[in-house]
This record gives sequence, C-alpha cells and structure tokens, in this order.
Amino acid sequence: MLAGFSVITDNLDYLLWGRISAGQPGGVLLTLLMAFGVAALALPAGIALAGLAWRYPGVIRQTLFAWAELIRGIPLIFVIFWMWYLLPLMTGGDLPGALTVTLALAWFTAAAVMHSVLAGLRALPVGQYEAAQSQGFGALQTLWHLLLPQVLRNTLPSLSGIFISLLKDTSLAFIVNVPELTTVAGQVNNRVQIYPAAIFIFTGLVYYLLCCTVEQLAKRITRPAL
Repeated sequence: MLAGFSVITDNLDYLLWGRISAGQPGGVLLTLLMAFGVAALALPAGIALAGLAWRYPGVIRQTLFAWAELIRGIPLIFVIFWMWYLLPLMTGGDLPGALTVTLALAWFTAAAVMHSVLAGLRALPVGQYEAAQSQGFGALQTLWHLLLPQVLRNTLPSLSGIFISLLKDTSLAFIVNVPELTTVAGQVNNRVQIYPAAIFIFTGLVYYLLCCTVEQLAKRITRPAL
C-alpha cells in the first residue's frame, strides 16, 4: 500500500502540472485550462443561440434545433476526431492538440447550453416580456436586462451539471494524446508498470473532487439569502 502511494508522490508534479517548467502544461492544470476554455466559449455561444431561437421561432429555431440534435446525437469522441482531422484542412496548418479538443468540446457543449437556457426563457411568464414591451424596451433590451438575469440564476443547477460533465469529458482528449490528467496518468502507469490501481484511483479521486467543488459552488451561489 505504501509503495502504491509512493508512485503517486514520486510523480505528483507531473500529474498535477505536466511539464509546466518547459512551457507544456499538463495533468490537472491542463484539464482545468481546457474546461474553463470550453466554458468561456460555449456559455456565451449557447446563450446567444438560445436568444436567437427564442426571438425567431420559425425557420431559425428549427435550424438551430436540427443542428443541436445532430451534434448531441453524435458520440463526443467522433466530434473530437473530426475536429482533429478537419481543422488542419480548414486552417491550412496544425493546431495545438489542446486547442483542437477545446474547440470540439465547446461546439458540443454549446448545444446543451442552448437547450438549457432556451428552456429557462420559455418557462418565464409571458407577461414579463409584454410589460417590458409596453414600457418601450426593445426585444434585445428585454432579453439582456430583464429575462436573462432570471434565466441564468434559475438554470444555474443545469449549467453546473453541464460543466461537471464537461470536466469529465476532457478525459476524452487522451485519444489524440493531449496530456491532460487521464493521459498523463496512463503515461505514468506505462512507465512504472506497477500499481495501476493506485494511479487510477488517484485520478478518479481528483475528478471527483473537481466535480464536487463545482457542485458546492453552484449550491452556494443559488442558496437563498437569509
């Protein structure tokens, strides 16, 4: 047991930071960088798409729904593969692996955010929009100043669930050898070739702690003031 623990302590820096001293972040650090990068892209994109679908219920909404159903109906691992091979063809050059996976996850996650925020918008009383219109507010002003603040608070549990799934989905980056936590854990296991249980129990525990932290932060934010 102690020997298994020593495998973790001997490789802890690599598991946490990767080769950060050489300018190559990895491990837990890269997992978090990718997750926050995806959130920074997918959250505003999903909100904007939800606003479009809410404002234009005809062809635009149907097109967005079709896109969201298509992207959510495809296994995420295939989305990563497609982006890995298609982006170099589109850009004319290779992109960093972490960036490619981040863009793939953001594209996938934006669809989930769109559905969540749109559901929140449609759940609000219609009278709020009508009252704002009667006061001279435009549709965009009503959406930005009145409706979205309510929706984002109401859907925060759903959005935090999406972010928790996103944290775990970063582990799929191992298929293109991006050195996030799962990849470096596999590298350590392949190098030492002993005590794989200790390495992957540690890896699972790190993911669990990260997800629990997000859940507790969401609960704290949504907790009503006394």
